[in-house]
Amino acid sequence: MSAVDNRPLSDLSPAELNDFLAAKRAAYQALQGRGLKLDLTRGKPSAAQLDLADGLLKLPTSISDADGVDVRNYGGLTGIRQIREIFAELLWVEPEQVIAGGNSSLTMMHDCLVQMLLHGPVDGQPWVGQPIKFVCPVPGYDRHFTMLASYGIEMLPVPMEADGPDVAAIEALVKDDPMVKGMWIVPTYANPVGSTISHEKAALLAAMPTAAADFKIFWDNAYAFHHLTEEEAKSEDIISLCSAAGNPNRPIMFASTSKITYAGAGVAVLAASSANVGWYQKHYQYASIGPDKVNQLRHVQFFTNAQGVRDHMVKHREILAPKFAAVDAALTAELAGLGVAEWTKPTGGYFVNLDVVDGTAGRVVQLAKEAGIVLTPAGASFPHGHDPRDRNIRLAPSFPVLEEVETAMAGVATCVALAAAEELSGRHTASASTPEGH
Repeated sequence: MSAVDNRPLSDLSPAELNDFLAAKRAAYQALQGRGLKLDLTRGKPSAAQLDLADGLLKLPTSISDADGVDVRNYGGLTGIRQIREIFAELLWVEPEQVIAGGNSSLTMMHDCLVQMLLHGPVDGQPWVGQPIKFVCPVPGYDRHFTMLASYGIEMLPVPMEADGPDVAAIEALVKDDPMVKGMWIVPTYANPVGSTISHEKAALLAAMPTAAADFKIFWDNAYAFHHLTEEEAKSEDIISLCSAAGNPNRPIMFASTSKITYAGAGVAVLAASSANVGWYQKHYQYASIGPDKVNQLRHVQFFTNAQGVRDHMVKHREILAPKFAAVDAALTAELAGLGVAEWTKPTGGYFVNLDVVDGTAGRVVQLAKEAGIVLTPAGASFPHGHDPRDRNIRLAPSFPVLEEVETAMAGVATCVALAAAEELSGRHTASASTPEGH
């Protein structure tokens, strides 16, 4: 029998399940025999996507920005005005609320966290030496979690839902405990579930009472412009929402061109209240005499304006959308109706979230690796890499070429079905061997 029978594995008799298991073992042996070497571990832009930005290599064509500043020299902690204007329009903020930095928004997040630990946020005392806690929607971005873990900050998981994190769960955590100092969120096309926070939930986060007067939302808008369909999600204006709710210093927003131009040579930005911008500059001045303004000018000349960024992202969509369609097609062909997996069909971002039978995610990743398909480790989207249900796998189809995505995902689907059959067969065996009444 095969997946085309469209019957849940849990409905099969022991004999039928054994037949299915044998068939999947044979399919898996054939998969191993293909000698594959495929990597779906990280959400990196493909070479074809990077090629879209090769015009940067001939820029800039001048040494001065629109204000006459020689970009080759020191200075300009906030970045050149034109790049801040472009991001301000894209992120629904004012240019004076934006700081343009180097190539990594993750570096800016780390800087903010460390300065809050050592010196305190703009509205609080230093966090260091206290049992600090952060709210972490899960599944979430592994680098957020490893950053917190590196400083011994306790992580409080809350479920990520189709319209953003479980706000009721967050409210319960923050209302009475002053040591809950902040939270992470990827608000648009979240990593890895692909959800976009609703206006209602964003407003609740902006206004919710917190025991910590200096509570911070690290608003990582990494995928704000990374649409996979013509219907584009609009990012919520968390800065205005918080200001209207009387909490103007609560959010700090981050974004970058890392998956727009060159991943290793883009421009990152921070956007926040004027007080938070001043706070960041105050501490940043001791670490830098200014960002790479040559690269910022290069990007300004490449895009010209915010619409140039939007137009450029259509080209990315044309490359990425078929790969995400291939993921869905492969999983549907092999797993539909079996009742052993659920997966997202994102309209933006870089990932597909795959949930398999409880207790089998690690086995799926192991099987895939032994067949030459390397996946992100099971549980990576949870604090400390521990998924309590061992069911979550993040799929990253952006980097391989389309044909490799198709091959890899067909192989992953085989591994999911095999691991599920092994697990269910083991349960049947255990049930049959348990004495009646025990």
